[in-house]
Amino acid sequence: MSAVSRTPEEGLRRRFKPYPSYKVSGIEWLGEMPADWEAKRLKNCVQRLESGGTPESDNFEYWTDDESGVPWVAISDMTRSFHIHDTAKRLTDRGLHSKHLPIVPSGTLLYSMYASLGKVALLEIDAAVNQAILGVVTRNELVLRDFLRWWLEFMQNHVQLLSSSNTQDNLNADKVRKMPVFVPRPDEQRAIAAFLDRETARIDALVAKKERLIELLQEKRTALITRAVTKGLDPTVPMKDSGVEWLGEIPAHWDVNRTKFAARLRSGHTPSRQHPEYWVECTIPWFGLADVWQIRDGQVEYVYETSEKISELGLANSAARLLPKGTVMLSRTASVGFSAIMGVDMATTQDFANWVCGPTLRAEYMLYVFRSMQHEFRRLTMGSTHQTIYMPDVGRFSAPIPPLPEQELIVSVIRKEAARIDTLIAKIRDAIERLKELRTALISAAVTGKIDVRKEAA
Repeated sequence: MSAVSRTPEEGLRRRFKPYPSYKVSGIEWLGEMPADWEAKRLKNCVQRLESGGTPESDNFEYWTDDESGVPWVAISDMTRSFHIHDTAKRLTDRGLHSKHLPIVPSGTLLYSMYASLGKVALLEIDAAVNQAILGVVTRNELVLRDFLRWWLEFMQNHVQLLSSSNTQDNLNADKVRKMPVFVPRPDEQRAIAAFLDRETARIDALVAKKERLIELLQEKRTALITRAVTKGLDPTVPMKDSGVEWLGEIPAHWDVNRTKFAARLRSGHTPSRQHPEYWVECTIPWFGLADVWQIRDGQVEYVYETSEKISELGLANSAARLLPKGTVMLSRTASVGFSAIMGVDMATTQDFANWVCGPTLRAEYMLYVFRSMQHEFRRLTMGSTHQTIYMPDVGRFSAPIPPLPEQELIVSVIRKEAARIDTLIAKIRDAIERLKELRTALISAAVTGKIDVRKEAA
């Protein structure tokens, strides 16, 4: 088997030696462990495990914006960073005592029991926690915090095994307390933790560089599209002022027009949910916000499938329209600014504006014009919680309109160059996935003793 096709586990076994001898751990799914290690329950190798709670959210006497309040950790605080230095919310003493919440000391490991199940964070302030979080206060004479952190991260990939029903939904503090832990000698724990600190930092740095490279390539892709649809392909062509701020100058032989004059603008709609008869025998594809995931990455041009359909009766008794394939649609509510072309006849919800292109405008060219307008969409978006571009603003959209043969050439060039960038991005994403798999395999092999990293740590 070649090095390219080797799994991360196989690569680690070739790179590192095993321990001299092993014994049965007594935990079937974990298998063997080094002969001088012990298997314990989490509750028996830590100082204590602290549960939390949530005071009434609408009682203003329990919450404060004052810095003197007690920091209160929620799952959202844990998802931002491994190191928790601050929290989004703070409790008053009255709020703290309303639920008899303990203060969890700085240096405690936090373990998520819901939502981001099994996620670990390090608390670097004294704080209270909510009921979804368990505070793990370690006993360094038995299990070092830095080693336990990596064990808990390893367990994140096996958290369903903590549940008697083999599901993640019923994980609770009692099941976490019974979690198995392999316990090497303290000096070995220290060596394993130091090794994983160093090696995962290297992997994380590589992942960050590759993710930044993807961002740069995506920016290049957007710039390519914007340049092509607003300036054309010939850099020597004479230019003129478009009269549209976001467009700037365009080739002198191009026109500028309101999109609603070059294409028929149509809004979507939702048949009344209060009429069950509108929602039987549904056969008409009906594109809504639940389908936006298909077009978020900007690589898909045509859409054919929808998560929900409507009926002929519902269509006839609402403002929804059955639009022909080739119609360009743009999300204007919540997920603002995502665009695609209908690959089949379909309707949309009111969250979309739709354009049936006229004889002077190719749908594919218009699609790429919309994909170059993200800054303009952000300028027009209203609302902080429910973001929307209102239809009067949609009706005022303007677009550069080259001659039809030039539109087709521009689309052809964009497709070719964008495909090249997309292929490169896909390869980088594959490399990132392999690095993440290596990181997971490395943590697993080190904390379970499948590889001996003591010399590597030194």
